[in-house]
Amino acid sequence: MTGRVLGASNTTLLARVTSGERSLACVYKPVAGEAPLWDFPDGTLAGREVAAALVSDAAGWDVVPPTVLREGELGLGSVQAWVGPSPEDGPYVDAPGSRRRGGSVVSGGLGEPGAGVIDVVPPSRVPDGWLTVVQGEGYRGEAVCLVHADHPGLVRMAAFDAVVNNADRKGGHVLRGLDDRVHGVDHGLTFHADPKLRTVLWGFAGRPFDDEVVALLERTAAVLDGDLADVLSALVTEDELLAAQLRVERLLERRRFPKPPPGGRALPWPPF
Repeated sequence: MTGRVLGASNTTLLARVTSGERSLACVYKPVAGEAPLWDFPDGTLAGREVAAALVSDAAGWDVVPPTVLREGELGLGSVQAWVGPSPEDGPYVDAPGSRRRGGSVVSGGLGEPGAGVIDVVPPSRVPDGWLTVVQGEGYRGEAVCLVHADHPGLVRMAAFDAVVNNADRKGGHVLRGLDDRVHGVDHGLTFHADPKLRTVLWGFAGRPFDDEVVALLERTAAVLDGDLADVLSALVTEDELLAAQLRVERLLERRRFPKPPPGGRALPWPPF
């Protein structure tokens, strides 16, 4: 272990995995460091991280960085490849010698419209072509909008989140890799059997799926009904796996992005 990611609700550690002369930065989340939740069983978040990565890889969503279960210094946990600039240069990692600048979060901040693909801006500064999720007030009472780009990587991510029932798609969970692709991280709150979708990507709500998303959903339905189901059964419950299969069926029937539930909690908090 080489540092700790700041601001995470669960123990989130920067580490390195090595094989011979090769070394890779990664994020290690030990089960022992998971905070108890009222709606998710204790000690299951690491398995859900891995389950999301398996579905992303097997069905071709290409959203989640490679993630595995491994024994680390603090016991069993999820280990995920780091994406983005060097973690030692980011403000989100407390590591020896860290300069705490840069960072790989795609979202910008107030007054920085267009800094990435998710932002909070005044209503008069919404970038052309961007989608408004919600309007509200900033810390000083000023009018602001939560917005995101109409970006193909976010289209895939929003559909993937509907599949895995992601209850925690914050702006800070959307990263840009060194390959300039958009990645999603922090999938511990996924695969609940009850509807839990909470996301900052509601700008696509109600939009018809394009052909690529339909093809990915069809492939997801196939892998969830194949050998992958046996692997997932060790990570999520039978009811949760069945609920995922039914969600994919409904998405294929409707062929539209879901809409926020009326009167329900639709945004994660905080949104970044």
